[in-house]
Parts: sequence; structure tokens; C-alpha cells
Amino acid sequence: MRRKITLIPITLFLFLSAFMSYGQEGHGDSHAADEPKKDQKTEIKEYIQHHLQDSYDFSLFSWVNDSGEHKHFGFPLPVILWDNGLKVFLSSKFHHGETVAEVNGDYYKVHHAKIYKVDGPNGEIIEDEHHHATNEKPLDFSITKNVTMIFMVFAILFFMFSRMAKSYKKNNGLPTGTGRLLEPIVLYVRDEIAIPNIGEKHYKRYMSYLLTVFFFVWIVNLFGLTPIGMNLTNNIAVTFCLAIITYLITTFSGNANYWKHIFWMPGVPVPMKIILAPIELLGTFIKPFALMIRLYANITAGHIVLMSIIGMMFVFNNWIGSSLSFLLAFVLGILELLVAALQAYIFTVLSALYFGMAVEEHHDEAH
Repeated sequence: MRRKITLIPITLFLFLSAFMSYGQEGHGDSHAADEPKKDQKTEIKEYIQHHLQDSYDFSLFSWVNDSGEHKHFGFPLPVILWDNGLKVFLSSKFHHGETVAEVNGDYYKVHHAKIYKVDGPNGEIIEDEHHHATNEKPLDFSITKNVTMIFMVFAILFFMFSRMAKSYKKNNGLPTGTGRLLEPIVLYVRDEIAIPNIGEKHYKRYMSYLLTVFFFVWIVNLFGLTPIGMNLTNNIAVTFCLAIITYLITTFSGNANYWKHIFWMPGVPVPMKIILAPIELLGTFIKPFALMIRLYANITAGHIVLMSIIGMMFVFNNWIGSSLSFLLAFVLGILELLVAALQAYIFTVLSALYFGMAVEEHHDEAH
């Protein structure tokens, strides 16, 4: 008899893992000996910002030993820069952003998850009145933690669906193993998202993209709830690329009726057509922009709220306040699991809706 995997144990595991990761960051003791001690609220804010940012090394957790040294558990990633030539080295040269890296006579330093060029081994980042770095910035093609996550999700998706395809082939169209778990989801995307929004005539052209974006967003959202902290959809560059792909597919799929309803809407007086044309054209750009912002803002806001509530346990530092914060964070963790799937669903549905609008066949004569 199969055991049922419920939502609460999964949430409890992810939440306790994130809580342990937070505690292992060395809060209250992570300041260096020559730096003034920061108050707890400032440390919590910095931890949340660090959790949301990309990084040049794969760090799972860190701690401060008895001698006050900050230890990290993880591994470095390759840094690829173009600065008067190709510069390739491991991020371990930065020592988690604490030192300057020397490469072929040039010196680089990490500042707010970005690499800048400095004058020498003791060079500093120079900021303007708006606290923006003014140092020269090389072209950065590095394999960061988020890029590593993209490769990991690609490998996971390739493994799952290749196994599913092989199971169909071996068992005369009947899935086994992972395929039994994936088949209902694939059928749901097809029957409840693709066909109703695109139509039976054209939906097959878009199924590969819809399935890819659904599982991609869902899996990276789930990974973002783990202590690893690799949440791609919290990076606006990633959501921008996903929205651009949807926009390009919609644009190149548009038939004559689609463009006619944008530039010269039928059944509307000529003066109104002239007014509506630029508005409709602007709408084609607003739709992918809304896709980008909706996914980015919802995931980012959820992480900030969840990590802030976890941080409140350390601020209250008593059994009443900490217990209430723990309970609230646990409930929010369950909600975040649902949001992870919901955001993948919404992005897929809206993409399918835009595709359906582009290939819809209008019959103006009948009207």
C-alpha cells in the first residue's frame, strides 16, 4: 500500500530546513573583530537581501567557529569576464566577496553581487552620492548560482520526461514510474489550459513550450523554498526572458486577423480606428510586461515576508513571540507551496491565452 505524501510534512521539512539555515548564518556573531557589532534587525535585513541575491559561489550554509572565523560550506563557480581579453578563474579567489581577486595583473572585487574593477590588491569600490558604484565594470558571463540552477532544472526536466517517453515506448503507451506522476499533470495542461485557450486546431504547436514553462517555473519556485536559496523567478532577468519568449511566440504566430484587429479594428469608425491602433499596439508590449512583473513580484514578496517572520523569532527572543512567529511562518510556508504551483499555472494560462488570441480565426461576415 502506497503511503500518501501530504502537504504538511513537506512544508514542515522545507520550513525547518530554512529555519536551520537561517540560524547557521551566525547571527549575532558574524561581524568581524574590526567592525562594529550590528543590531539584530540590521542583520536580519542583510540576511534577507543576501537570500534574494545571486552569487558567484554555491554556498549551502555558513557558520562562525570559536575563533570568530566565518566558514562556508559549498563550492566555487567559474567566473568568466571580458576585460581587454578573456579572464576565466574560480570564484574562490574572492573568498566569498571578502577579498580582491588578482587575474593577470588586473584586480576585481564583488560588490552587491556584481564584479567591478579596482586599482590594486587593496582597491576599494567608489560610490557616488546615490551609493552606486562608479568603478569600471567588465562584461560578465560568469556561471553564477542562478545559472547553475538553470542547468540543474534542465537536467531534472530532461531526466523526468526522457524516462517518461521510454516508459511509454516500452509498455505500449502506458506510463510507469515517474510517468504515472507526470501524465495527469501533462493531461491537465493539455485539456484545461492549452485546448480551451488555443483551440483544438492549433494547441499542439504550443504544447512543448507550455509544458516546459509550467514545469520550469514550478520546480524553481519549489527550490526557492529550500535552504539552497536558488530562486530564479526572484531574478527579474529570468522572468524578463520568459516573458520575451512568450511575446516572440505570440508575435510570430499572429495571423492576419490578429494584426488586423490591432492596427485596423473591423466594425469601428475610422477616427476610432486611428485612436485605438496605438493603444492596441501598446497592449502587445504590456501583456508580456505584466507576465514578467506578476511572477517576479509575487515570488519576491512571498520570500521577503516569510524570511521576515522567521527573523522575528530572533527579535522577540521569548517563547510567546517566537512561538507565534514560528506558527505564522509555518502557515505561510504552506501557502508558499501553493503559490509556487499557482504562479506556474498563471504564467502558463496567460501564455496560452495570448497564443490563442494570435491564432484565433475571426468571421467578421457572420457578425
